[in-house]
Amino acid sequence: MAVLPILIYPNKTLKIPSSKVPQVDENISLLIKNMTETMYDHKGCVGLAAPQVGYNLRIMVVDASKHKKTTLCHNLIVFINPVITKKEGAIIIREGCLSVPDYTGNVKRATKVTVNGLDGNSNPQEITTEGFEAIVLQHEIDHLDGYLFIDRVASLKRDIFRRKKYQ
Repeated sequence: MAVLPILIYPNKTLKIPSSKVPQVDENISLLIKNMTETMYDHKGCVGLAAPQVGYNLRIMVVDASKHKKTTLCHNLIVFINPVITKKEGAIIIREGCLSVPDYTGNVKRATKVTVNGLDGNSNPQEITTEGFEAIVLQHEIDHLDGYLFIDRVASLKRDIFRRKKYQ
C-alpha cells in the first residue's frame, strides 16, 4: 500500500465529474486500500474521494469515528458509485478539505442522508446517517461530481476563512 499525493485546487482534475466504476477488480481494490491509507495518514482527515488523488472514478472512503463532532458513525465506509437518495434537514457548517488546504468555508448541508452504492467488494449497500458523518458523505460525493466546498458557499467574502492550521 502507498500514501498517494493529494491534488490541490486549482488543479483542473478536481472539477471534472467522475466516471462510474464498471467493476471492482484488483486495480480498484488496490486504489481503495491506498486511498484509505492516504486518508489515515493525514491527521484529522475524515474522508477522501478518488479525484483528490488523481483518479476520475466514483470511489470514496470515509471514517469519521475519531472526530469530536461525530455522534453517529459507521467507522470505515467504502463507497463505489455512491448516490444520495434521501436528504433531510439543513445546517450551515464550517468545512475544510485536503485539496483546499489554506481555507475553510461555511457550507449548507443536509443533516441526515441516505446513500446507496457498492461497498469495496461490489456488494450493494445503503447507509442512512446524520450529523457530522452525513456532512462528510455529502462533501465526498461533491468531489465525485466535480465540486469543492468553495463552490457551495453563499458568499466568497463572508463565508471563506483562511485556515489557521490543518487538523
